[in-house]
Amino acid sequence: MATTDLHIHDRLIDECRRGSRRAQFRLYELYSKAMYNTAYRIMGNREEAEDMLQEAFTDCFTKIGSYRTDSTFGAWLKTIVINRCISRLRKREAELVYVDDYGRHEMKQEEPPEMTWPEPAVIARAVGMLPEGYRVVFSLYLLEGYDHTEISQILGISESTSKTQYARAKEKLKKILSEMRSHG
Repeated sequence: MATTDLHIHDRLIDECRRGSRRAQFRLYELYSKAMYNTAYRIMGNREEAEDMLQEAFTDCFTKIGSYRTDSTFGAWLKTIVINRCISRLRKREAELVYVDDYGRHEMKQEEPPEMTWPEPAVIARAVGMLPEGYRVVFSLYLLEGYDHTEISQILGISESTSKTQYARAKEKLKKILSEMRSHG
């Protein structure tokens, strides 16, 4: 991919640095849906995701002078959104239950061949039903693409704890989906 493709919004970013409200609104229009989805997957509810989105964009426009073009604007903004969400989770002192992995909770790597996946909306609803600690690790790993080393650094947990939380989240998600199928 050419460098110009990575930085297609540089003109808007420069206008934002000069304080242009129009440019800020345009960047918000371009990125708000994707950033809301990221916040929603971590926070688990619409109201908090909307709050985190607004706070992240406020941070973004306040700190836009520190944005460097060594990463895409979207990646930089996503980092702000994720950090804002994690900070909120820590502030409310949520009881994120992390259990160290002693190797007893290894998961099989393949799904059974008869497994059929439900509609994405059903999966999203089931992910929202995961306990917060599971949901955060699951979202960061599977949906946002962070590896367990990065998650351990973001959340201040061990890498093995991240792996365990992810494995348990998958098991819990399977159970929730199974219960949804049998009741619905």
